[in-house]
Amino acid sequence: MSLDISQYPVLAQANTPDELRQFPQALLPQLADELRSFLLKSVGRSSGHFASGLGTVELTVALHYVYNTPFDRLIWDVGHQAYPHKILTGRRDRMHTIRQKGGIHPFPWREESEYDTFSVGHSGTSISAALAMAVAAEKEQAGRKVVAVIGDGAMTGGMVFEAMNHAGDLHNDMLVVLNDNEMSISENVGALNNHLAQLMSGRLYTTIREGSKKVLQGMPVIKEMAKRTEEHLKGMVVPGTMFEELGFNYIGPIDGHDVDALVETMRNMRNLSGPQILHIMTKKGRGYEPAEKDPIGWHAVPKFDPSTFEKPASKPSNPTFSQVFGKWLCDISEQDDKVLGITPAMREGSGMVEFSQRFPKQYFDAAIAEQHAVTLAAGFACEGLKPVVAIYSTFLQRGYDQLIHDVALQKLPVLFAIDRGGIVGADGPTHQGAFDLSFMRTIPNMVIMAPSDENECRQMLYTGYCYKDGPTAVRYPRGSATGEPQVEEMTALPIGKGLIKRQGTKIAILNFGTLLANSLIAAESLDATVADMRFVKPLDIELIKQLSDSHDLLVTVEENAIMGGAGSGVLEELQRLKRPMPVLQIGLPDEFIKHGEQKEILADLRLDSSGILEQIEEYLK
Repeated sequence: MSLDISQYPVLAQANTPDELRQFPQALLPQLADELRSFLLKSVGRSSGHFASGLGTVELTVALHYVYNTPFDRLIWDVGHQAYPHKILTGRRDRMHTIRQKGGIHPFPWREESEYDTFSVGHSGTSISAALAMAVAAEKEQAGRKVVAVIGDGAMTGGMVFEAMNHAGDLHNDMLVVLNDNEMSISENVGALNNHLAQLMSGRLYTTIREGSKKVLQGMPVIKEMAKRTEEHLKGMVVPGTMFEELGFNYIGPIDGHDVDALVETMRNMRNLSGPQILHIMTKKGRGYEPAEKDPIGWHAVPKFDPSTFEKPASKPSNPTFSQVFGKWLCDISEQDDKVLGITPAMREGSGMVEFSQRFPKQYFDAAIAEQHAVTLAAGFACEGLKPVVAIYSTFLQRGYDQLIHDVALQKLPVLFAIDRGGIVGADGPTHQGAFDLSFMRTIPNMVIMAPSDENECRQMLYTGYCYKDGPTAVRYPRGSATGEPQVEEMTALPIGKGLIKRQGTKIAILNFGTLLANSLIAAESLDATVADMRFVKPLDIELIKQLSDSHDLLVTVEENAIMGGAGSGVLEELQRLKRPMPVLQIGLPDEFIKHGEQKEILADLRLDSSGILEQIEEYLK
């Protein structure tokens, strides 16, 4: 049920940006306060991304107030911070459905709203998309403006600098808002910078600046001297030299929670020519003390009561696969100081907090730069060190070229701990780990493992650590493990060998990964054999021969795209062995999987025990 909007009298009148733009500017601070309160209570009811949105309330109000959205294009980077944007663009009454099956998408999504001009989920894409839209706007000659909003964390990605370099060269009109929430601003500094930014974005300053460039055009020596003088003067008061070198006119930093200062500065900047960057300072979690103190912990939250200032106590559960990995990494690092843990800005999500604290000299956060993280690991491996890259399945997609050229081609022993393999749930199609088995299978020299439980995961990580002849990958899902008792001893598994878990007749289920429990339940009704294949590459050829000789039907089960996945590998081997026989492939369909709870999605895709049974029975009919 949506919140009672009567408690928010100003927000109630801003159903769309068109209505917002009818307000007198004096009402904007009250609107921002009501929007923040609404967001706080809304996420408390629905769960979702939290701290980022609280930090962009005033920015969102100012953007939609100054710019004529959706005619003017507004592109959000990642989209964690876009909840206020969704509230102000006609989706306020559906916010309680966000991230739920059939509900609002967790990120800006083109199919959902005309105000969502670019679908996002991973960082670093906004400036590239905005540049393209700015070029299109110039061709169109209709007065369309383009704005990209990007966080300071995303600025570490190489794609961002590629886009800025290109934008500075093309010189199309566009604004990049750099939302910087890592520094604090005192009142005095904030006031000074607000005033300075308004002066520097105003007509007088820009007229003098552009006019002087024309006057000095024919006097290169004096022009260069004036340019350097300007850079030194600006460098004394603003940290904008780097952006200026990339061809952007830099304004800021200003207080991103002063809605009036934002509006005035953006009004000035709206009509400036060429690429502009507005640097704003915000506080993640603004307006909610626990989130301000711990923005990482409150980045995404379950349902909670905002009045208690506490997250709900988590119910005791099995350790997550991320925690299993984190514990293994600490255990192995106690034995070997050559082990290095690398993550592209996902320390918490990948279970590396304890490792980073206990082994700081062995911990490397590469920031949001997946390509660099992979090649960094390759360089370490060249020097005889033992790099372990902890990375989400969908983030590894960004480092695919480096995985091929810099790691596998050189047969370097890099261990990839691939988290969020398979269905992740509420974050939707941008985060479902649907393709990693498919895209890794094609790479020579790769060893790919898919554990069925946490103990197998631990032993596979150790197997990868011990393997010297090339890269290895251990791929595991999001969420809790199966609850198997922990085995502390670490033993390297024989490469490419599976296990029979249940002996049956006629039908053999070849399971890859954590759907093993579902496969075993389905097998009971069918009296089917179940094999825990464990290795996606190399496959256990002898086991495949044995099962194909003694059964009438093989069924492959995996939480990966059917196309090119582990099941495809089994078919390829049967073809190579000249053993034609029926094979049913069960896995993810050829479509992008929408958001919802993991269990709901697995049931919808018929990957739960009853769904696996149904698919086999239908095939037999």
